[in-house]
Amino acid sequence: MRLADIELDDDFQWVNEFDHNPIQQTIEYSLTGALLLQEGVKQQGRSIDLRSNGGVWTPLSVVRQLEALRDQPSVPMELVLADGREFKVVWDRSAAPLAAEPLERETYPKPESLHFIEMRFITV
Repeated sequence: MRLADIELDDDFQWVNEFDHNPIQQTIEYSLTGALLLQEGVKQQGRSIDLRSNGGVWTPLSVVRQLEALRDQPSVPMELVLADGREFKVVWDRSAAPLAAEPLERETYPKPESLHFIEMRFITV
């Protein structure tokens, strides 16, 4: 798996893969009470949340690289999943776009110190 030029472990879980609804729908009623229904296919904006879920340990050196990417505004990045699917994404900033939790508590973590991470993206 790869994000931009950063190699990631192939075992990240796309936790919301099947929550996506590709059709946008609006429902309104006219003054006469008639139903006004509109539908269209979403062209972008699919949410991709990748999580360790206890199965992936990411070194702090990689977390720092991801942190640097996160701190750039609206830069489209190429995300390549382990199965070969490719997406253009930006960070989803509606909540924490990147979260990292150390596997073990260390007062002075080293670049090889392992973390569980979560990454949130939106397709563009």
